Amino acid sequence: MTFKTDIEIAREAKKKPIQDIGAKLGIPSEHLLPFGHDKAKVSQEFVADARARKRGKLILVTAINPTPAGEGKTTTTVGLGDGLNAIGKNAAICIREASLGPNFGMKGGAAGGGYAQVVPMEDMNLHFTGDFHAITSAHNLLSAMIDNHIYWGNELEIDERRITWRRVMDMNDRALRDMVVSLGGVSNGFARQTGFDITVASEVMAILCLAADLEDLQSRLGDIVIAYRRDKSPIYCRDIGAEGAMTVLLKDAMQPNLVQTLENNPAFVHGGPFANIAHGCNSVVATQTALGLADYVVTEAGFGADLGAEKFFNIKCRKAGLTPSVAVIVATVRAMKMNGGVAKADLGSENVDAVKKGCPNLGRHVENVKSFGVPVVVAINHFHSDTDAEVAAVQEYVASLGAEAILCRHWAQGSAGISELATRVAEIADGDRAQFAPLYGDDMPLFEKIETVARRIYRADEVLADGKIRNQLKEWEAAGYGHLPVCMAKTQYSFTTDPNRRGAPVNHSVPVREVRLSAGAGFIVVICGEIMTMPGLPRKPAAQSIRFNDEGLIEGLF
Repeated sequence: MTFKTDIEIAREAKKKPIQDIGAKLGIPSEHLLPFGHDKAKVSQEFVADARARKRGKLILVTAINPTPAGEGKTTTTVGLGDGLNAIGKNAAICIREASLGPNFGMKGGAAGGGYAQVVPMEDMNLHFTGDFHAITSAHNLLSAMIDNHIYWGNELEIDERRITWRRVMDMNDRALRDMVVSLGGVSNGFARQTGFDITVASEVMAILCLAADLEDLQSRLGDIVIAYRRDKSPIYCRDIGAEGAMTVLLKDAMQPNLVQTLENNPAFVHGGPFANIAHGCNSVVATQTALGLADYVVTEAGFGADLGAEKFFNIKCRKAGLTPSVAVIVATVRAMKMNGGVAKADLGSENVDAVKKGCPNLGRHVENVKSFGVPVVVAINHFHSDTDAEVAAVQEYVASLGAEAILCRHWAQGSAGISELATRVAEIADGDRAQFAPLYGDDMPLFEKIETVARRIYRADEVLADGKIRNQLKEWEAAGYGHLPVCMAKTQYSFTTDPNRRGAPVNHSVPVREVRLSAGAGFIVVICGEIMTMPGLPRKPAAQSIRFNDEGLIEGLF
């Protein structure tokens, strides 16, 4: 059986002018700043008005620990938004923008798939409206100004050994992880060791996704801690005087992007922090704008619920005052078999026993999301190789947990294949059953917050952190940062820090390698295990297959 590729399906889309999509949500054309005919930014003025209105119901789509190819979380987000509109609801979706790193690497784009996609797919997965370029430029402007300040006499007395601000680029490039800059003599500055992170791990990205408006954005940028003096006193971005220029660079990037699904329903695509090394959610501005315009807003949080959903609840909802009404956990039969010990090459063969053996991974995520007081529905993202017996095994297991699992065929059928889930999700959301509360309070000490996530979400026995890390956390508490939430950076493939440890492991340890203060964004990044903030490319990167064909059309994007 052959199937059309995602890009082939997207190319056949019957798109409407972006003004028609805005009209569905009551956005006047004068408040749409078009990029061509099929995408636009929404003006700051209209955003401020929309965010002040009565809010709709917020629906989170999250997932189990993914296989390397992903389980279709974004695809399900798009499909569910289409499904809600198809059953007569006024719904919008909010997702993140795609990073070029995974797009040219292994994971692919971030526009959904099959007949549950956001278009224009090629633009979304490449430069889109330039937001990531603006974020990269703003971040690296600050980097340049730090080194320039040192070159011209270092009036702030920056300790060059304690500069915490690295550079970024939106590409996977392992060669840039650890490097020495300013070589070549006196005219090039003072040599020092530093490195690059990927743009989606930048604190500027996190700040843009959490800021309320341009004024808040500039204030948060000014709060970034860039370095320390020899007496360990902090030096801020505002001390360098960079926050104003950075805000100017980010002026347009702060405005949410409006596009459409294949079924011509509105989609806000804005921001793109990774969930394994950042907080993994689209912008607060886009989410709150959508909530002011639609009765139901479907959003996603990156990777599995142990990362994306945990940070969505503990960071984004806490800081933005959001209350989710229901959560959808995406699972696949294939992933259940992989968690049950089946090799990737054998996932296409029926194996009900392996499905049952792998289901505890799904069960752990269901329990975790419920612990936040949010009702849960499981969406089984259907693959053509799934058998009735395998699907039934998943549904029976989820029923034993007091929840329900609904088979969804949105990849192949669009909204028609997900109407049952859409109907059930709307019923739960309208029932106002959620009693949402974050996992820990603001006043809990930082290390205890880390332990709380590790024990209650990962089911770890202990957190391993040396005295240097513990003392750093105590110093930040003494400096007034103890109220901040923690942003755990770890592998997305497992509840542990070992990407090869599948299922629902218990009695393991979480080693903390490093902690970073993101004072502007308002959280502490906790880097666990071997996770990298600058990914590398695989042996055969997707970039090798991306090209123009004889008709001048892009091929190879997925």
